[in-house]
This record gives sequence, C-alpha cells and structure tokens, in this order.
Amino acid sequence: MNIKHYTYRVTWSPEDGEHIGLCAEFASLSWLAKTPEAALKGIQKVVADVAADMQASGEPVPVALAEKN
Repeated sequence: MNIKHYTYRVTWSPEDGEHIGLCAEFASLSWLAKTPEAALKGIQKVVADVAADMQASGEPVPVALAEKN
C-alpha cells in the first residue's frame, strides 16, 4: 500500500472559508487548511495515519483506485 497512489482532491469550501483536502478511497476523511498545498499535505497525513491504524488492527486497507483492474 502506497498512500501516494490514492486519489486526492483539493477544493475550496465556501462554508468553511478554507481549502479542503479529500481522498476518494477514504470518503469520510477530510482536512481543512488555508492553502491548497497545506490541505493536500494534511489529508495525506490523515490517510497515512488511518491506513497504518487499519493495518495494525488487521482491517483491510482500501486499494487505490489507480491500482484496481
């Protein structure tokens, strides 16, 4: 599993007044930040932490969309 293979998106959130980082494979996760770059780094960190916790507890980690056949 390589978290950089996941599908990320950064968009503006008018409700929050900040950029929001999202990950398609982990739809329930997000990260708010003042810049798009910080939003991307933030969501990647959250995904890495969650995926590591899932692996440690024996849960299946989502396969990256780019790696599905």
